[in-house]
Amino acid sequence: MLIRLGCRLQFQLPQPTPLIAMLSVHHSRYGDLVSADDLVASPRVPFASYRDGFGNWCTRMVAPEGAFVLSAQGVFRDTGQPDPEAPTTRQHAVEDLPPETLIFLLGSRYCDTDLLSEEAWRMFGQHEPGWSRVQAICDFVHAHVTFGYHHARSTRTASQALSERHGVCRDFAHLAIALCRCMNIPARYCTGYLSDIGDPLPHPAGDFAAWMEVYLGGQWWVFDPRNNCPRFARFLVARGRDATDVPLTQTFGEHVMTDFRVWTEEEVQSDEVPPGGGN
Repeated sequence: MLIRLGCRLQFQLPQPTPLIAMLSVHHSRYGDLVSADDLVASPRVPFASYRDGFGNWCTRMVAPEGAFVLSAQGVFRDTGQPDPEAPTTRQHAVEDLPPETLIFLLGSRYCDTDLLSEEAWRMFGQHEPGWSRVQAICDFVHAHVTFGYHHARSTRTASQALSERHGVCRDFAHLAIALCRCMNIPARYCTGYLSDIGDPLPHPAGDFAAWMEVYLGGQWWVFDPRNNCPRFARFLVARGRDATDVPLTQTFGEHVMTDFRVWTEEEVQSDEVPPGGGN
């Protein structure tokens, strides 16, 4: 199937302001690209792009004073298959983990493992190490935390999500990531597009989603504590230790966001031959 995805962010700026955007679909999906999701600015400004330390594609610019819009839209192929599962996958001993995974065992800005370690071992120490332990963590977070956009707070940590028992998808991800790290399972934060195609109507307004990847059995696997079930048409944009590493836009100055839209839609394919086409 083909998926048309995109976003539009509008800002009001009191003066020219440096900005870094992280809005392009991750290079791991480039093989599925049909139409590139190139970033567009209005008014147009010069871009300079680079990869950060986690391999995410970042675009630098100086946004002008006044109204400023960033948008992107692309078309990608998707198998329509849900996130893969492997319930018998085992957990690595820490001493056997690849060096590049070790950073994802450590505490970070929003994943305050030092405050959660004792509780994590109390709740999940009896579970079989590996997939079943990660699933038990996701089951707990999914049941324990109540989702609601009115609960959004940019400073909420994993331990606060545990005690407050509400939040948005990033809070679900932060809590599950922190609990996995406490149990010596490398876990990293992911953000991107997630389709609601096939879900019962009405759908909420489009938004970027947050989930996690954990390292088991020699590879990274997707887990989604917010939805807690395999989903399809999931398009990674960026990954890091937590939300600190993957802001969709980082603005270095005063600003107000005046519009925010995200869409992920199935692209209808036509078998019709265009005028003048054919052999």
